[in-house]
Amino acid sequence: MNILRKIYYILSPTMRYIVRYVVYLPIDIMDRLKGNRNKMIPPRGMMYIGSGDFEIQGKRILSLVQSYTHLQPHHHVLDVGCGIGRFAIPLTSFLSTNGTYEGFDIVKTGIDWCKKHITPSYPHFNFSHIDLNNTLYNTATKAKAEQFKFPYSKSYFDIVVLTSVFTHMMPNDVANYIEQISDVLKPKGMCYATFFLFNKQENFSSTERSFQFSYDYGDYRLLDKKVKEANIAFDEAFIHSLAEKHQLSIKHSIKGWWRGIEKTDKIDFQDIIVFEKRNQLS
Repeated sequence: MNILRKIYYILSPTMRYIVRYVVYLPIDIMDRLKGNRNKMIPPRGMMYIGSGDFEIQGKRILSLVQSYTHLQPHHHVLDVGCGIGRFAIPLTSFLSTNGTYEGFDIVKTGIDWCKKHITPSYPHFNFSHIDLNNTLYNTATKAKAEQFKFPYSKSYFDIVVLTSVFTHMMPNDVANYIEQISDVLKPKGMCYATFFLFNKQENFSSTERSFQFSYDYGDYRLLDKKVKEANIAFDEAFIHSLAEKHQLSIKHSIKGWWRGIEKTDKIDFQDIIVFEKRNQLS
């Protein structure tokens, strides 16, 4: 694990947000003065998720979701861990007013920004703050993700999307979320989710990997023992067993370039799994 990342993990969630805000403040001020900032794109100091160009990454996620699911303009879409609108922003140009979007996240500042800058122009896009504990993003509450019930109607959504969410959740939390996703998906509805995946025969000493996940706990491996939810890899068999338990079929499983494989337009940094809710009548 590189030194900068290790220092970053030592900081509290609040301090991480402050440091990012301060580091990018001069750039954000210059963008504002020059009129370079798109009002539908958050300031860099507020972007607490992912790496790379925020706008390009958002469009890339939408393209991948379109490639691997049956996403249509009239669909009802749930964005779990929606952050500060990285996927929602490009989706506004695709989803019609016959469709709906629901996004929730545990970081309130991101939700507040989305409510202020996206919902007024796109009232069919709704954002909710859910206060749950996470060692990387939110330690101000003791509420557990493993006990959270999604506040949506059963069998309502056509598409559920989670990008870099399961990579920051412990096994019990993941198990609960997969159950909740199955509950809110329509029959034949699809879930696009990203993971770090492994099988127990893999060589984790490979220097080609971006992350080594040195701490082995059986069904999962950690990048950092102290900030457990910093980055987590799961045994593929564990995820497959959860899918089977909750009536989800695996339609696609695509390896990501974090493994050291060649980048293409059809893969992402993280591994991708696309689940489909089984038709309950079959």
